[in-house]
Amino acid sequence: MVDRHQLEETAAMFKALADPARLRTLILLAEQERNVGELAEIEGAQIGTVSARLKLLLQARLVARRREGKAAIYSIADAHVLQLVENAIAHICEEH
Repeated sequence: MVDRHQLEETAAMFKALADPARLRTLILLAEQERNVGELAEIEGAQIGTVSARLKLLLQARLVARRREGKAAIYSIADAHVLQLVENAIAHICEEH
C-alpha cells in the first residue's frame, strides 16, 4: 500500500511536471546531458530562469546532477522519468 509520504512525493513530482518549459527541459535532457548554459541557449531563456527550473526538477528527483570540473551537468534521473513523460505525451496524442 502507498503511504502518505509517497503520495506527497508523487504529487510534488506531478506539480514539477505541470509546466511546459520544465517538460521541454526534460525532453532536451533526454536527448543528451547538458549544462545550464547549453539549455539556456537552446531554450532562448536566461541562465537564472533555467537554473531555477533545474533546481525544482532536481528537488522532485526528475533530473540528476554531476560535476565536470566547475560545470554542473544535468541528465534525466532515470528511465522512469523518461517513460513517464513519453507516456503522458502519447496519452495526449491519442485520438479519442
